[in-house]
Order: sequence, then structure tokens, then C-alpha cells
Amino acid sequence: MGSPGSTSPPLVAIPAYHLAAGRVADWSRGGYAVPDAYVTALQRAGARVALLPAVAAEEPEATLAPFHGLLLAGGGDVEPVRYGGTPHAEVYGVDSARDAVELALVRTAVTRGVPILAICRGMQVLNVAMGGTLHQHLPDLQGMDLHGQPGRDLSVVHEVKVQTDSLLAGTCATVVLRCTSHHHQGVDRLGTGLLAVAASRDGLVEAVELADPSGRWLIGVQWHPEMSATDDPTQQALFVGLAAAAARYSSSAARPAG
Repeated sequence: MGSPGSTSPPLVAIPAYHLAAGRVADWSRGGYAVPDAYVTALQRAGARVALLPAVAAEEPEATLAPFHGLLLAGGGDVEPVRYGGTPHAEVYGVDSARDAVELALVRTAVTRGVPILAICRGMQVLNVAMGGTLHQHLPDLQGMDLHGQPGRDLSVVHEVKVQTDSLLAGTCATVVLRCTSHHHQGVDRLGTGLLAVAASRDGLVEAVELADPSGRWLIGVQWHPEMSATDDPTQQALFVGLAAAAARYSSSAARPAG
């Protein structure tokens, strides 16, 4: 975790996507990757970044031990059985191994107070980890706006209204955010210990925090801040907030007991 008085930038972990053999041109074997926008946004915020492959889900404490923050990125749908659901016909991109690792990591991080920024799929993983459920296909819900079409790589830009007294509002210094969405699922029943702090005009939960943070920094957002963070300071602020919280966590972890 660093030594007392260490000024090293905080180290933030991002669990990586698994890429099947042939997904990358000229690769005969599979691999692991994360879109570069997540990495560059964290680096601009002053953090160091490490990508985690789908390591053993049985060892989340050891896996998380070297890190000062955790970012859960977007990606395919969470396996519906994880929250007691029967798979919808539109469920796509399920990676059971990734689900197992991320669910274990987020539960450990919440318990240990490791700062978390959970983005799109990441917020859904967070909600499931805390005992919540998901709407499997938002277009099925009456009155629901289009929030993007992941299978067709289409995004939607829309406003999100934020609760004034939330960590999210304080982090982004605004109560109205212009957000880029790219998802077809969302929070249904909120997980235990989570608080909804933002919504789109159709009423979909767009952000969550801990209801009783007790000094822990955690924000989950349903949109993709990394897609506009280069030009929008209110979106980059989420990565700055994670990096700052990770630095504080690093300092407290390095401080001698007593």
C-alpha cells in the first residue's frame, strides 16, 4: 500500500474484458483489454492504472490488496441468474467469469472502504452485488426513453438530474449533467445500502451512492462519462474524484496504527 509519507500517485484497478480468439486481428488466441478512454481519463486525473484479467474470484482480498481504487467499466450484460432472473431474448455479451470476479471485488471493496467508480455495466454489477435486480430490456417498459442500442453501437445524449446533497453533485459541481448513454438495461430493485441520487426524465435510476457512506467514496453512474470526459469537465470530475479518494485511501492505509 506504500510507505508512510509516500507521495506516489494512487493505483486504480480496472477489471478487463475477455476477448475471444480472433477478436483482435491476427491474434490466434484470446486476450484481455479495456477501452482506452477509461485509462486516459484516470491518467488525466493523476492516477496510475492497472488492468485485471478474470483472476480467481475466490481471492478478492488478495487481488484487491495492492490497489487504492476500483473502476468497474462497461460491457456485456450481467448473467440474469446472478439476480434471480430468467434470461431475456435481448440479453447479450454475458461473461460468467467476469461477473464472478467483479461481484467478488466490489463486495470486498465496499467492505474495506476502497473507493469505487462503477460505470454503466459497472453500476449494474454494483447493484447486483448489493442484492438488487435489473430491468433486462428497457424498451419493454412503457414510457421509457431510448438509452442507446449496444448491439448496434448507438449512443444517446440526454440530461440527468442529480440530488443537490449527493456526493455526485459535490463531485461534479452541478445538479444537471449532459450524459452519453449506451445501454439497454438498468436498475430495477435497488441493492441494500444503496441510494438513488440521479434520474433521467423517464425516471430511470442514473446514479447510486452508499446510503450510509461512513467515509467510503462510491459512485455508480449508468451513463459513460469516459466518452465525453476529454471535453466536459463535469464528466472528467468523476475520475478526478475517484483519484482523489484513492489518494486519501492510500495515505490512510500507509499511516502507522496507534
